[in-house]
Amino acid sequence: MSFGDPNPNPNNPYGQQPNQPPQGQPGYGYPQQAPQGQPGYGYPPQQPGGTLQANNGYINVAGLGTVELATMGRRLGARALDGVAYGILYAIFSAIGVASLVGASNSIDDCSGTEYGTAAYTQCVNDAADASVGILAGFFGFIAVFALIALLYEWLMVSIWGATLGKMVLNVKVVKESTGQAPGLGSGFIRWIIPMVGSLFCGLGTLLVYLSPFFDNSGKLQGWHDRAGSTIVIKTK
Repeated sequence: MSFGDPNPNPNNPYGQQPNQPPQGQPGYGYPQQAPQGQPGYGYPPQQPGGTLQANNGYINVAGLGTVELATMGRRLGARALDGVAYGILYAIFSAIGVASLVGASNSIDDCSGTEYGTAAYTQCVNDAADASVGILAGFFGFIAVFALIALLYEWLMVSIWGATLGKMVLNVKVVKESTGQAPGLGSGFIRWIIPMVGSLFCGLGTLLVYLSPFFDNSGKLQGWHDRAGSTIVIKTK
């Protein structure tokens, strides 16, 4: 070998280092890589450095690898299923409350058969009025219990398991963007409270929060509540 020889290995006509395929040609036994700027076989397109391109429906999450984002159709469908569950519970509690109020009204009417001006009539009306107050308090108690159930249902299920019943049915899961795990109680509560604050504005704020992923230009379909809780919504199947 001479120092002026441009090819130090005469057995390698390509002038490459040993154990390396010629540049621009796939080597036998070597892993093939997709050309830069073109999608690889069976993989979503990537930018230089391995980061996934926005708006292609995939995202790289720590602990999970490459996962598919849940579409807005799935997310809104899961929300609709949860809304049906809420509606059934609300209807049950409302029916109990209305039936109680009707019963209280009938008990006051029953006093009309008592002779007017007598102590018995006065006692009857007072007892019926007290019963009405108690039933009315019970009705609002039912509403408070319903609100508590709604809180525990949405907050705890998303915080601990990453999904409500509606999300489970449609294979949708909420995870922390940084870890790929369920959000936890803190992030889960922040994610829940944002739409609830929006409900104070005649429900318009809540609607905007749930539609806000449409306005996200990062390609991650994050709503305002997702950004506040540092979460993303993915498809599990």
